[in-house]
Amino acid sequence: MTTNLANNFDGQSFEDQTFQDVSLSDQDLSKKEFSDCIFKNCNFNNCKLTGTTFIDCAFINSSLTNTKLDNCGFQRVRLENCKLVGLVFSNVNPSLLSWEFKKCRIELCNLSGLKIKGTRFLECTIKGTDFINIDLNGADFSGSDLQSSRFHNANLEKANFKGAYNYYIDPLKNRLKNARFSSPEVLSLLIPFGIKIEN
Repeated sequence: MTTNLANNFDGQSFEDQTFQDVSLSDQDLSKKEFSDCIFKNCNFNNCKLTGTTFIDCAFINSSLTNTKLDNCGFQRVRLENCKLVGLVFSNVNPSLLSWEFKKCRIELCNLSGLKIKGTRFLECTIKGTDFINIDLNGADFSGSDLQSSRFHNANLEKANFKGAYNYYIDPLKNRLKNARFSSPEVLSLLIPFGIKIEN
């Protein structure tokens, strides 16, 4: 069932619906609940999602720029080919948090302080984003561009960075036991030691 949310905004709960080509820019969608919903080509820019919960939902080719996510819940949520800019994920509801990102553009976001073990960031562009005081045990960053993103006091044990590139991770300030990396990108882990590598 396809619905235009802009014309059906009075309800608090939405289930098994597809929202396509809908602009929700600058709207207030606080304290709503969406379950088994799909958002295709939707615009959530500057939208307020305070206290809103998404369960078993998918965001596809959608834009979330400067979206307000305070106490927002994401449970078994998939985001694919989405633009996510300027988001403070660290303010989301930590008890409702399981998601995966595929081929998303994630820029200038803050995921600090979260416990998101096993989260998948597959073939994403992740630029200027903070991963500080975060638990990413078993996370998957394969194929992702991590240019200018910051990892500090992060648990990256068993994380997968195979095929990832442009990352800077200080082994002295992050936990990397059993993490997987590809060559030659893995050599960037030696930068903090001032080691020169010559052929």
